[in-house]
Amino acid sequence: MNFKVTDIEQFQAQKQFIDTAIVPLLQLDFTEQGMKQSSSAAEYLMSLTNFIEQQFKGRLMLFPPFSYTVNTKSETLPTSIEQELKNAGFKSIIFVTCDHSWTEYKEFLNIIWLPSIPLESMDKSVKQRILEDQLKQVIPTLTNIWV
Repeated sequence: MNFKVTDIEQFQAQKQFIDTAIVPLLQLDFTEQGMKQSSSAAEYLMSLTNFIEQQFKGRLMLFPPFSYTVNTKSETLPTSIEQELKNAGFKSIIFVTCDHSWTEYKEFLNIIWLPSIPLESMDKSVKQRILEDQLKQVIPTLTNIWV
């Protein structure tokens, strides 16, 4: 499920089954070199989280990305988001990111870090295979969280 009106209506009707929230953490960099890298990471992260949502539709909700810059990054914001989502009824909150610095918070947050793979110049079938391979890496983490 996605964070859109039609899916929210379905979520509210079936809240007991949709227990997981996925929140992408997306770093934006507006320097000349950084813009290309962060846009590539954004494309990859959004493609991957959308693919995860498609595979687990009815079990999780994909939220819009939390976007930040180096100067606006707040270590406390994911904790606050997690608490609000728990108050809304989600049992598991999972943050997915290409920013390795978030891994230091794995002790108290469910963080899935994956290195960014530039998808922009790939053929559609190659992109699909890469997303399937990445999903295979994410599934054990998801199942560990759900246990």
